[in-house]
Amino acid sequence: MHTDRQCGSWLSRANACAILVRMLQRTDDLRITETRPLIPPAILIEEIPVSETASNVIAETRRAVADVIAGRDPRFVVIAGPCSIHDPKAALEYATRLKAMAVRYAGQLIVLMRSYFEKPRTSVGWKGLINDPDLDESFHINKGLRLARRLLLDVNNLGLPTASEFLDVQIPQHIADLTSWVAIGARTTESQVHRELASGLSMPVGFKNSTDGNTQTAVDAVLASRSPHWFPSVTKQGVSAIFHTTGNESCHVILRGGSRTGPNFEAHHVADVCQRLAKHRLPETVMIDCSHANSHKDHTKQQIAAASICEQVAAGSWQVFGAMLESNLVEGRQDYVPGTQAVYGQSITDACISIEQTEPLLERFAEAQQKRGRR
Repeated sequence: MHTDRQCGSWLSRANACAILVRMLQRTDDLRITETRPLIPPAILIEEIPVSETASNVIAETRRAVADVIAGRDPRFVVIAGPCSIHDPKAALEYATRLKAMAVRYAGQLIVLMRSYFEKPRTSVGWKGLINDPDLDESFHINKGLRLARRLLLDVNNLGLPTASEFLDVQIPQHIADLTSWVAIGARTTESQVHRELASGLSMPVGFKNSTDGNTQTAVDAVLASRSPHWFPSVTKQGVSAIFHTTGNESCHVILRGGSRTGPNFEAHHVADVCQRLAKHRLPETVMIDCSHANSHKDHTKQQIAAASICEQVAAGSWQVFGAMLESNLVEGRQDYVPGTQAVYGQSITDACISIEQTEPLLERFAEAQQKRGRR
């Protein structure tokens, strides 16, 4: 029989072992199966440096768009291009054709190519060229970053500025120096980290209203992003650091419609948002996205929103300073199947109008701007 002292000693050892086991249980990275090194932004920038031509295009476009937002430049801003880029070759061909239009209407319009490499997802799906450049769920992100940066440089070297959406807050360090304008999407406009990011970005930033159509979230985001912030992030050398920003005075609202409210591109929608902006002494100007909920996700209805914008501008309104179009070489969209031949120049995400259908809309925007100028 065990004595009380022996039992007590055994229980003490058992308790000690149980405590040790509890202390040694793994508590971190329980759902991480693999990690890969991410190329530091500084190395990527060294591999694909900005050219003199590109730097001039970017700097001049950033100043021009900021002047339009502030009312110092009478031109109209147009962001046109694919819903998302999956084929750099087709995207560069599109850029070449859009550049010719941009030159034709340069007196009335500032045209930027929509160059989106990240796709926000409501549930699941392809996350964009940077995240999955081979479109096969291999997720070669370093390859995607190189493709994206090379394309941005090539487009800017044509003399055509680029516009992107920043979704992952580390990606801007890799490509922001080649970007003239940035959008923060409807799903991330309420995000504090994206507002902090915008406060330190070197270009104008547009905040979309929320997916349900709430515009106050975008107004709040503009107000927050114009203020200085302190926040942790990563330097171009890939080192964790704390950043202090000055605030970005060139932030603005983008109206894109909503699932609850429906389209919001008409004059009374614009007036309502501008009243909200005025309460905070913010510039009473907005950009209108002709796609998404403003077209009921029907690419052919982008022209309806565009017509309303042109009517407002031609009537003398300065409250709408720009518009967005989803446009590609080929009209419509396709479901991409890995290993099969895709339709060249056609979207694999949201449907787009064709490049041929884009030019008449640019012409209408230019004519509306001319009429506004004469008024």
